[in-house]
Amino acid sequence: MVAIRNMNDGTRAAPYLRTDFNLGGLTDLPGWSAGPRGDARAVLSAIKAAGYRGTQGGDPALSRELGLGCTSGGRVNKPGEIAGLAAAWKRAGYEAATLHVGWGHESDAEVDRLVHEIIRASAQEDLPLYIETHRATITQDTWRTVRLVERIPEVRFNADFSHWYSGLEMPYGNWEEKLAFLQPVFERVRFMHARCGNSSHIQVALDHPSMEKALGHFREMWTRSMAGFIKTAGPGDFLSFNPELLAPAINYAQTFRQSDGTYREASDRWLDALALTRLAEACFQEGQRRQA
Repeated sequence: MVAIRNMNDGTRAAPYLRTDFNLGGLTDLPGWSAGPRGDARAVLSAIKAAGYRGTQGGDPALSRELGLGCTSGGRVNKPGEIAGLAAAWKRAGYEAATLHVGWGHESDAEVDRLVHEIIRASAQEDLPLYIETHRATITQDTWRTVRLVERIPEVRFNADFSHWYSGLEMPYGNWEEKLAFLQPVFERVRFMHARCGNSSHIQVALDHPSMEKALGHFREMWTRSMAGFIKTAGPGDFLSFNPELLAPAINYAQTFRQSDGTYREASDRWLDALALTRLAEACFQEGQRRQA
């Protein structure tokens, strides 16, 4: 079985980090946010002007017209579902897709069947399909995810480490031991969703006092993942980094009661996304140094 391939731009460029933007981060932005407004063309143009080189979600044709990459995402619950999805994404012109897979109650045999189907569909459509580390999926805990890698080393991941960091309270215990245990996962990360929380809350304003320690932890996980990508990447390969700071309506962004009785988001998700992107660029440079 061949490993799920890296994203690649078809050039001879050295492996690089492509900073993209998950369009879910613009949902229900408050009026005081500095984030982009307008129709799809205006929004994508503003995203490009901010320095991003692609998006997750949106119209691939419009993205190409504006000189942006475009990826997709979805959910696979049962065997037999991925082939049609992958074919549709390929026809639409997406470069890759990230997947929530299963609900977390599957046996190892059921997990393996789903993952084998994903790898086959990825090869069949020549479309990278990256399984996301996410709550309520087959990767909801670190133990089962590492065991999955041992059984099927060809799997590749979209890393959204916030689900583990808060959901498994990763800072509680031996941090270095946990990093070492997760090294097989870090080495297989090829796409990233950027969200940072503390030990109990999955998405926290970056200037919150609890985040100084947490951001240091996320930086290390991101750097190890980027170094793992760099270690084996070839010409034209890139890792897609996507801030994904989601809205209060789905219980991600925290809100706080104001004196007038209304609730206000704790920070501007657009500005926090820009800050996470700068942090990722620094992590990639550190990953390059570690592999030099």
